[in-house]
Amino acid sequence: MNYNSKIQICKTIIRPTVTYGSETWVLTASDENQLKIFERKIVRNIYGPTQNPDGTWRIKTNDELRQRMKQEDIIKFMK
Repeated sequence: MNYNSKIQICKTIIRPTVTYGSETWVLTASDENQLKIFERKIVRNIYGPTQNPDGTWRIKTNDELRQRMKQEDIIKFMK
């Protein structure tokens, strides 16, 4: 399964499940931060680590994830 398929599954199954009933939530800044962390954790798992030129491995940064997903984050989706 390729990255686009996995991201599509995330957008159509996981995101609506997590945000179910969000119209009635009172979100604090802490809640918003936790939702963003949850979403980034899933996307990092999908894309996996990056290999540096020296052969070491590292996780993708938040900016790299935003560039790859090319979509609104979970908070903008909810609002």
